[in-house]
Amino acid sequence: MMATVAIDEAGLPHAVVAGVRPGQTLLVTAGVHGDEYEGMAAIRALRRRVDPGLLRGRLVLAPVVNDGAFRAGARVAADGLDLARVCPGRADGGPTERAAFAVSRMIAASDAYVDLHSGGAGLRVLPLCGYALVRDPGILATQRRMAAAFGLPFVWGTTASLDGRTLSVARDAGVPAVYAEWGGGGCDPAGVDAYIAGCLGVMRALGMLPSDTPAAPRADALVVEDDRPGAGHLQAGHPAPTDGFFTALVGLGDRVRRGQAIGLISDGLGDREQAVSAACDGIVAVLRAQPRVRVGDALAVVVEAPGASS
Repeated sequence: MMATVAIDEAGLPHAVVAGVRPGQTLLVTAGVHGDEYEGMAAIRALRRRVDPGLLRGRLVLAPVVNDGAFRAGARVAADGLDLARVCPGRADGGPTERAAFAVSRMIAASDAYVDLHSGGAGLRVLPLCGYALVRDPGILATQRRMAAAFGLPFVWGTTASLDGRTLSVARDAGVPAVYAEWGGGGCDPAGVDAYIAGCLGVMRALGMLPSDTPAAPRADALVVEDDRPGAGHLQAGHPAPTDGFFTALVGLGDRVRRGQAIGLISDGLGDREQAVSAACDGIVAVLRAQPRVRVGDALAVVVEAPGASS
């Protein structure tokens, strides 16, 4: 069996598990944001878990795409740029742009792509696997199959029009791609385990690992596709109308109705409170994790879903 080989390309450390039989190349990344840890831990475990003797093709693993942000323990590095907004980056740019350029090259050289995220320090996210609603029907079908095989409770297809992201690089390169989100605020062992199982499920769905059963969504999975502009932008939902202390009145996965209070923003002494209302009927997919808010901070994402108003 061929050993796992460590490689460093354009300053982006990654490893390759090379199968003994030919097949597709799957790229799995994490650490696009430096405070999102479940994916980083899952990728390290995958490197030990995947048996090259059973693998068809190549598994490329990049656990920390944005080293500067990881070292800072923050979403972004010291240059203040969000790597998920500057792809495909620049070879002659600053640290974040160079990292975006390196990962974009790796995406374009792959046959399929999985990008692992989480809520980080700022958000809490309902576990989900998402994909862009690209125009190519073959690529879209593959993405749907990959997302279902990941096995998380929420499968979310959203607009392909958002640029600057790893998934927009995959879109432009014609590479089937999905991303995953889980929780936030630390490194949840349950999220790490779910990400390991999800990546293995994707590999089975792509024919890279043996499987006795075809990939299928969880029986209880919620599947939503929303092609409207802005759908899938987790940092834009329900912006705070004022500075203050945010208290959520709902939980992740709760069904809410349009106009229902989903949180309160109060002043320092709690003498003045302002309710934040749901903009639509739906399911709470994202909540702000930090009580301190400033005007414009995203507080929640409510996803319109079948039966959400019942």
